[in-house]
Amino acid sequence: MTNAIETSVEGADLEDLGDGRFAVRSDLTFEFATSLLSQSKQQFSGHARIYVDMSGVRQSDSAGLALLLEWVSWARHYEREIVYENIPAQLLSIAEISEVTDILASHQ
Repeated sequence: MTNAIETSVEGADLEDLGDGRFAVRSDLTFEFATSLLSQSKQQFSGHARIYVDMSGVRQSDSAGLALLLEWVSWARHYEREIVYENIPAQLLSIAEISEVTDILASHQ
């Protein structure tokens, strides 16, 4: 039995797995990016090192990439570390086209 805390806002799902570990359990798309950002501000704030598992992401688009870049910016601003795990291939392709894979990789 886990002590995971699950939070959903407007269909977006960022699950707190404990100890700075989180899982995205919804799409990383325009429809959900704002809600995920809103959830993350509260959930990430108490952690110096944050791990975000994206193995539960079904679809992603440029808004999902923008969200990951915003999380990197937030982490840098507040002197935190963010590590992305299992970034979907679709999102990595968008990052390559946008020439920002190095920003994501530097936090893996």
